Amino acid sequence: MTLYNNEKNDSHYQLVQNMIEWLHENYQSQPDMKQLSHAMGKKPQELTHIFKQWAGITPMTFLQALTLDHARHLLREKSTILEASLDLGFSSPARLHDLFISHEAMSPGVYKAKGAGLVLTYGFHPSPFGIALLIMTEKGIAGLGFCEDTKQDKDRALEDMMGRWPNANFIEAPDKTLPPMERIFSKHEWQQEQPLKIVMIGTDFEIRVWETLLKIPFGFATTYGDIAKFLDKPKAARAVGRAVGKNPISFVVPCHRVLGNSGAITGYHWGITRKKAILGWETGLV
Repeated sequence: MTLYNNEKNDSHYQLVQNMIEWLHENYQSQPDMKQLSHAMGKKPQELTHIFKQWAGITPMTFLQALTLDHARHLLREKSTILEASLDLGFSSPARLHDLFISHEAMSPGVYKAKGAGLVLTYGFHPSPFGIALLIMTEKGIAGLGFCEDTKQDKDRALEDMMGRWPNANFIEAPDKTLPPMERIFSKHEWQQEQPLKIVMIGTDFEIRVWETLLKIPFGFATTYGDIAKFLDKPKAARAVGRAVGKNPISFVVPCHRVLGNSGAITGYHWGITRKKAILGWETGLV
């Protein structure tokens, strides 16, 4: 009986060790229990039971701890990130904003009129983080959102975007949105001499916040409080949070690089898991 228990314990120890190593290697893609189960060749319930026996927590809780540790690492130099990015210009592409954005803001009148008179083209396209919905004006990209590859979820994402500018005229034109879409997620297309053009449509305060997001360097993160201080509104962290949450051009205007003061990965309009995946994806490119 003793020999059997020892063999069983050794087997379980090796399995837990394998799970820990696999989660360390793959946490940036935010795998779920189904993927872990496939990798280990055992049922999810069995893996959860054994892992919890040995580590006191579930594999997914361990994954959250790995992600939080990564987020805290991103924040270590948060106090100087925004200031440094202003001084460095584009002399160090690996540490500055990767897409080389050229941006402008629509007139306040367009926002107040909820997009009246504005023609917006849109298209759905594959991306590293699910299906992406790209919204464009004649001057540049106005919106980027994400959804699953189902009609119901695509309709939901489009309704979300239409609700931001309900008086605009939306026209489906994937042939027009495909070229900029291909540039957004292809690092070799991120060229300073050919900046990606975006158009911001929001309140004056929202636009100031979104412009600040563009100053967060690739591979780093900051907090809502630090953005508020940067804007000389130290008590406006909640207002900053609301503006970040309303950012219509996800990924390109990197609202995913804003974390809670503790490093917690909080609040993302298109899903926390997607936010974690984007941060991990970026880290792998640094």
